[in-house]
Amino acid sequence: PPGTGKTTIARLLAKEAGYEFQQLSAVFSGVADLKKAFEQARMRRAAGQATLLFVDEIHRFNRAQQDGFLPFVEEGIVTLVGATTENPSFELNGALLSRAQVYVLKRLDDEALASLLDKAEVHEGRKLPLEPEAREALVALADGDGRYLLTLAETLLNIGAAKPLSTKELGQILQKRSPAYDKDREEHYNLISALHKSIRGSDPDAALYWLARMLGGGEDPLFIARRLIRAAMEDIGEADPLSLLLANAAKDTYDFLGSPEGDLALAQLVVHLAAAPKSNAVYTAFKAAQRAAKETGSLTPPAHIRNAPTKLMKDLGYGKGYAYDHDVEGGFSGQNYFPDGMERRKFYDPKGEGAEARTKERLDRWAEQRKRQK
Repeated sequence: PPGTGKTTIARLLAKEAGYEFQQLSAVFSGVADLKKAFEQARMRRAAGQATLLFVDEIHRFNRAQQDGFLPFVEEGIVTLVGATTENPSFELNGALLSRAQVYVLKRLDDEALASLLDKAEVHEGRKLPLEPEAREALVALADGDGRYLLTLAETLLNIGAAKPLSTKELGQILQKRSPAYDKDREEHYNLISALHKSIRGSDPDAALYWLARMLGGGEDPLFIARRLIRAAMEDIGEADPLSLLLANAAKDTYDFLGSPEGDLALAQLVVHLAAAPKSNAVYTAFKAAQRAAKETGSLTPPAHIRNAPTKLMKDLGYGKGYAYDHDVEGGFSGQNYFPDGMERRKFYDPKGEGAEARTKERLDRWAEQRKRQK
């Protein structure tokens, strides 16, 4: 994440190892800048000086440019340290990754941020003009970003407050920071995954939190609505079949009202889905049926359930022996509806939760009846 010390670590590595530190930003640099950096590193090497080349936001270089690093890394012209706020598995070439070691930095916790503030005060030789509660609020406002926290601290030290500021006064001086959220990057997928899995795990409180995080970060509410419809199908299914109708109704409500009123429809749906009984039986059954259809796709329906609109078809036995289930006592004939030459298979196995419990009871009763009719 931003503000966790990536550049600082690279500088410390170079200093400790006695390397020349050279920095490039992939945002502002091109092929010409890379060539110049490599040539300078080659000249230093000839003079007995090693180079640590630090490339910030390395994922901004395209695949071809990333390939350009390989010969210089392999030859030892530079020791490459790349920093990225993205998942390197997605954004960097496999060839480059295979020659590197990946270190994952985490957002700074409150203890680390508080330590940074202490060090800033020692460096400046004075205390921040904050009441204890306001100091905690300042740490919370930084949201794990050490660089941002130090920027805020610098602002407060420069205003020359006559007395310690309260939390309210602090809020009036410092603008609220936008949540760290990039709608087309990894965090986008991490948060929607967290929302979906909180619903699957039947935790409405956590699900509401992730919904609020996404909406607060500027996510498209209709993207969220699409995932909620998917959750209603995949994770709740026949345990509460009305959930799918409610999911579509929430989407239509948001479409009709927009924000902020329509956000409440999504929140109501999130609570309903998280609190609903869960079953993925239809989801797994359909997957199994798809596999079976792929394996046996050339088999034809048995003759007794084929349509017979012509005399020739009737003469061939189409529809012969078909039992019309509505005319059978109990409304269940127990006939075979699988293709000839295919053993009966069981795809749908109800979980027995919510409304699916009644479905399971009926299917078990009909299965016993089929056995008796054999």
